[in-house]
Amino acid sequence: MELTQILLCVLVAAPGLAFLGLALGWLLGAEPKERGIAVVTRVALGASLGCFAALAVLMLRAGQASVTVPLGDWFRAHEYSFPLVLLADGLSLPLIGLTILLTSLIAAFSVTYMHREAGFLRFYLQLNLFAFGALLVLSAGSFDLVIGGWELVGISSVLLIAFFEQRTGPVRNAIRVFATYRTADVGLLVGVFLMHHWAGTATYSELFGNPKMTGAPALAVGLLLWMAASGKSAQLPFSGWLPRAMEGPTPSSAIFYGAISVHLGAYLLLRAAPILAATPVAAGVVMVVGALTAAYGTITGRACSDAKTSLAFAALSQLGLIFVEIGLGWTTLALFHILGHATVRTLQFLRAPSMLHDYHQLHSAAGGPLEKTGEHYDTWLPLAWRWWLYRFAVDRGHLDSAIDRGFGGPLHAVSSWLGHPSFGTAQMPRAKVASVKPIGGLD
Repeated sequence: MELTQILLCVLVAAPGLAFLGLALGWLLGAEPKERGIAVVTRVALGASLGCFAALAVLMLRAGQASVTVPLGDWFRAHEYSFPLVLLADGLSLPLIGLTILLTSLIAAFSVTYMHREAGFLRFYLQLNLFAFGALLVLSAGSFDLVIGGWELVGISSVLLIAFFEQRTGPVRNAIRVFATYRTADVGLLVGVFLMHHWAGTATYSELFGNPKMTGAPALAVGLLLWMAASGKSAQLPFSGWLPRAMEGPTPSSAIFYGAISVHLGAYLLLRAAPILAATPVAAGVVMVVGALTAAYGTITGRACSDAKTSLAFAALSQLGLIFVEIGLGWTTLALFHILGHATVRTLQFLRAPSMLHDYHQLHSAAGGPLEKTGEHYDTWLPLAWRWWLYRFAVDRGHLDSAIDRGFGGPLHAVSSWLGHPSFGTAQMPRAKVASVKPIGGLD
């Protein structure tokens, strides 16, 4: 194995080993101090950062466009195999570096922020698990391996939303986010299954350019991947989970919903760009829904009353624009947009508790009150339309109520019917939507 391949393996594995070490210690009854937990995390992320720097330098000196590490098959059954392949190239390498750098920043920031918090160890366990999952997604050489990292990022995200488990609000919202993730993730699972069914592989090097992935197969796979990406990046109609995710600690909100996690959906579509290029319909769907999401985030964010939720909708608007760029085929612009947006939004989330102080400083530097924004709405729209937009924004686009009535109510009715003692003999009752309590509603 070459040095560059070893560096890529260590880079990905280091946070995972830190997670395993801390978790095994906890299972064996050890009670590590805060300093020890922080040191283990710092060493793991430092190792990843050093390996990344060395890998980037070696690739640059050798003029090497990519590094591939075949690790064999996890399992094989007849013609189907689950290959373990790592890949670092021009698309993944910048995002790998950004992930390590920002996760290291959050880890250092959280030492003080989470000091004496009862869940200090739990927070760092989930942070290390997230870092390992995100690096696995970004360095995967096949869509098969993407699924593994994708699920690790999702479960660590949900657990951090429910971090303050003594309150019912975070737990209910975490369950809502988990349900949204699982619904959207069906797109990734079925999409990868269809890749194997039609093309016989889900490895990038063998899949892209495959003549079998054109026409209807490309359209089906492209739309399914868009569904998975929309769930992870909170695109319509899955946008309702993003403000609920603000229940977690501010550092986790910064790394998940300002920096890395919400951009993994965009990365998935960037990685699948050859498939989208083969089916203009799927690319058009990505572009149109991204534009609608950007407009939705802009309008709804204007009615937010707290800093973190306002930043969440601001991030949603930028994610919509990134999806528009991907749909148009502007992949390089989308990559730079992700890098810039993730960096700025992370710093904004970390500064969220001081946002009012920053706003006053901005007023002072400007020499007086800043000009109001949104006055064009008063000029362009009649009063009735402005009131309608305000109600739309306050209720966050009616997304949650629509899902509760159209999906939650019937699901509750079916569950009650299946659990009835006379199941199979009684007629299925009609869904009483009005009596169904919304799933995971905000307090």
